[in-house]
Amino acid sequence: MNVLIVGASRGLGLEFVRQYRAAGARVTATARDDAGEQRIAELGARPLRLDVADAASASGLAWQIDGERFDVVVVNAGVFGPRADALQTPTEADFDAVMRTNVLGPMRLLPQVADHLADGARVALISSRMGSIGLRTGSSGWLYRASKAALNSVMKDASLALAAKATVISFHPGWVRTDMGGSGADIDAPTSIAGMRTVLASVKPADTGSFFNYDGQRLDF
Repeated sequence: MNVLIVGASRGLGLEFVRQYRAAGARVTATARDDAGEQRIAELGARPLRLDVADAASASGLAWQIDGERFDVVVVNAGVFGPRADALQTPTEADFDAVMRTNVLGPMRLLPQVADHLADGARVALISSRMGSIGLRTGSSGWLYRASKAALNSVMKDASLALAAKATVISFHPGWVRTDMGGSGADIDAPTSIAGMRTVLASVKPADTGSFFNYDGQRLDF
């Protein structure tokens, strides 16, 4: 199996690398700095330098993966931004930083990845239940929520465009004990990633365009 993980310097992305390598997959993974690349390399994966928020960097993905055909692609890169409640207007700088990373980043990368998918590939975008409109009961982190709702829209459109080639889904990884999730979160990264890998291995073309919890439960948009 040939796997691409975008955003793998730490946390969930690095755990994806660890588990896919342990399963014997060939893994290519991206990081924004030397330290991240080193962590990826130490797991036996091929590291690539990539910053999804930077236009020049993001546009260079295609030549770095020239000749590859991936069975699994996971787009994990993301930021939370300010933890402001609804009606607290974000600064333009905060808005740009979150939306560039969480929404524009995947929109830059997916067209490049599309030409490097094996037949029957599975593509996953790491979203969040916080982006669900139908399941929403709180309003904290409203900029992050808006970005993940937009990411789910990007996923849906990509699933339609790639319907003949790949199954495209998004995930809520759970509330995970990472730098973003904090130490009081519900589950650890190995549990989250093992669940998502199981779902990715089992989804069928009919599932394309769906939003899943890490444990396989379907979620409302």
